[in-house]
Formats: sequence, C-alpha cells, structure tokens
Amino acid sequence: MTTTKQKLLTFEQFLDIEFDEEGFYELVNGEIVRKLATRQHDNVAEFISDSLKDEVKRLNLNYRVSGRVVVKTLTPDGREQGRTPDVSVVDKTLWDSNLSAYTAFLKPLQLAVEVVSTNWEDDYIDKLDEYQRLGIPEYWIVDYLALGSRNYLGNPKVPTVFVFLLDESGVYQYTPYRGAERIISRTFPELMLTAEQIIQA
Repeated sequence: MTTTKQKLLTFEQFLDIEFDEEGFYELVNGEIVRKLATRQHDNVAEFISDSLKDEVKRLNLNYRVSGRVVVKTLTPDGREQGRTPDVSVVDKTLWDSNLSAYTAFLKPLQLAVEVVSTNWEDDYIDKLDEYQRLGIPEYWIVDYLALGSRNYLGNPKVPTVFVFLLDESGVYQYTPYRGAERIISRTFPELMLTAEQIIQA
C-alpha cells in the first residue's frame, strides 16, 4: 500500500487560496488551520481593538488597528507560517505603501495581540517564538480564562494579560497584569486600560 504525502503549502500559496467557509485561517506547518472563536473570545478581542483604535484617534497616532492581518513568520527550522493575530497594530505608512495588496505582511507588526483559546500552547510557545524571531516589538497574551500553565499564571491560576517587549538583544521580557493593574504599553504609553477591564469585556 502506498500513501501519498500531501505537499506542504508556502506562504504565497496560502495567500492565493479562496476560502468557502467564514472564519480566519492560518498556515501552520504547511497546512491550513481554520480559527473559530467563541463569542466571549470575540468580545475580548473587539474590546481591545476598539480601545486601541480610540487611542490612535485621540492622539492622532500613525497606526492602523485590524483583526484581519496575516503576517509571515518562521519556525526555528525555517518553515513559513501565516499567522493572524486577534488584534494587529501596523505602522500606517507601511499599511498605506501598497493599498491594493492583501492584508499580509512580511515585515514585523508594531504590536500583536493573541486572546488565548483552548490551544493555549500556540500563543505561549509557538507564536511567542515566531513573533520574537520576526522582531515584533510588542506582543500581548490575553489569558482571560486562565488556561495557560501555572508557570505563567501562578497557583491558583488567575486570568492575566501578559505584555512582552523586545529588549535590545531581540529577546522578549514580559510583565503580567492582573485585576486593577494598569497595562503599560510601549506602543501606547498613555493607554488607560486595566487587566480587569479587558478580562471582563
């Protein structure tokens, strides 16, 4: 009996596919993965997106906030991935440089936000590594259901917003925010948002 090995997709091939079903898609290890989110997950992502958009508008910042951006990342062995963060903040000059292009980026976003689902390892391990390797300056992991490891969340596990910032050597350093603690963002230094506000969205 012979089995045919399915050919792994490249990032460019992934971008050319027209999907029949609604939802967001990622290219993971050469295969297409459909992302489905609960309404609660969407509420949290939308609250963050709206809050960041308000800040961009209030301060007239040169950013574009979107939930539909695909970014090309690489695994440690060089395999191309196509990631769709729940919320992306992109330099508006980069966004406007080619308005007829798809919302796919090869260059680092300014900020990526992942709202944790049941496959929490993707956000804490794989995407963390890929976003660091790409050089995304700021990455948030929003674990509103406290699904991640106790190594991060403590014991008992507590819903937490983690903000990862690239240091000078290109390595993420992170700060956890819980309850009424105000989130400190390098991208949005004047942002008045607490972990609790996000988690309860």
